[in-house]
Amino acid sequence: MEMPTPAIDVIDKKSHIISCLKTVLAPEHVISDPTQTRAYECDALTAYACQPLCVVLPGTTQEVSALLKICFEEGVPVVPRGSGTSLAGGALPTADSVVLGVSRMSDVLETDYDNRLIRVQTGRTNLSVTGAVEEDGFFYAPDPSSQLACAIAGNIAMNSGGAHCLKYGVTTNNLLGVTMVMMDGTIVEIGGGRMDASGYDWLGLICGSEGQLGVVTEATLRILPKPEGARPVLIGYSSAEIAGACVSDIIKAGVLPVAIEYMDKRVIEVVEDYAKAGYPDCEALLIVEVEGSPAEIDEQLGVIKQIARTHNPVELREAGDADEAARIWLGRKSAFGAMGQINDYMCLDGTIPVTALPYVLRRIGELSDEYGLDVGNVFHAGDGNMHPLILFDANKPGDLETCEAMGADILRLCVEAGGCLTGEHGVGIEKRDLMNVQFDPADLEAQMKVKDVFDPAWLLNPAKVFPLTSSSDRRAALKPAA
Repeated sequence: MEMPTPAIDVIDKKSHIISCLKTVLAPEHVISDPTQTRAYECDALTAYACQPLCVVLPGTTQEVSALLKICFEEGVPVVPRGSGTSLAGGALPTADSVVLGVSRMSDVLETDYDNRLIRVQTGRTNLSVTGAVEEDGFFYAPDPSSQLACAIAGNIAMNSGGAHCLKYGVTTNNLLGVTMVMMDGTIVEIGGGRMDASGYDWLGLICGSEGQLGVVTEATLRILPKPEGARPVLIGYSSAEIAGACVSDIIKAGVLPVAIEYMDKRVIEVVEDYAKAGYPDCEALLIVEVEGSPAEIDEQLGVIKQIARTHNPVELREAGDADEAARIWLGRKSAFGAMGQINDYMCLDGTIPVTALPYVLRRIGELSDEYGLDVGNVFHAGDGNMHPLILFDANKPGDLETCEAMGADILRLCVEAGGCLTGEHGVGIEKRDLMNVQFDPADLEAQMKVKDVFDPAWLLNPAKVFPLTSSSDRRAALKPAA
């Protein structure tokens, strides 16, 4: 009787794949030693970790193409990775996957001030894009809190925003074109150096797709002239509901600040101890910044201060100079680091209509009491992008699970209030099994059919975005026969 051919041993298969990848990259850019791949086992959602099969660090689009072609032919899943700052587990590996990091791809490829654009490799950090053009009076508008470290690749994957997105929009509003490599190695150009492209809005589809459709290696970004000036005002209130009402009234008045940021008492106290920013003792704090000429700033802040006073603020302080403006922003920019000094926390990013802020803030307080976990609220109030920080003890059995359950209820609350599951962090693994809260089965099926077209074998960024059962079934059904 003829015996079946035994399957290739897992270790032999790993060695074979690594050997193939080393035909494209120098050995030092193919990382397979478990002591070194540990650095890639998670992103900023550190509650979960998994060592990948290996890590590859290409330096060009052509190398990315060759690597993806090998993985496609071998049926190996690929997890694209920028700087690993995702708070939603967007770059979490699976044990059978190759992590493809773009950190070596950080060059500026073109700068065109006449057409107000810059073309960069997507491993370049967010803040360094502005750094490349600021001496010539320009800047790149999206400013995630992690902008010192986060990569343009991840910003595009998650459609990241930041404090100034109220006026300037998020990544999709500042992205003009991409070079993207498909899973089979095909290189495609989408959009480019013009305001709008003809035909279908493929660029709008790619931005925010979380590495599900291809690996973006180059990006053409909109850059803007620096404003003549900017000035913040700090407003303290005796309750979260009053602060939320003030935000709603500012937006309804037709004033467009560059940013409206919110912090509650828990966060205020922590950042004041940490950064000594000079914040008042109050229940809720708003930082509202406007920009323009001195006359424009005075006019806008006049309207904002008038609205603020109708809500009886505990403190109303306008920055008198650049040093005072920096101090007002110091605590807000230190908030996430400061909170991390005192507790483990999970940071959410559900988005709601601005008019729902008072209700949602009150319900988050009630959920905090119900679950017995403290919550610190710090977020982009102007566009309703909530960032509740649920504090928990990772070393206490059951605390993480309680935190996750509370987080799920907060995100359901956001959808119930007319919002959505994510504003800028993405779905990743964090919210994948909540997708059916916002989308019905037909909606999810339509989204998954788009992935079928771009990634027929479902090898790109596995186990993300879609409910795990759905994506696992899809991958099994579409996997080519051996």
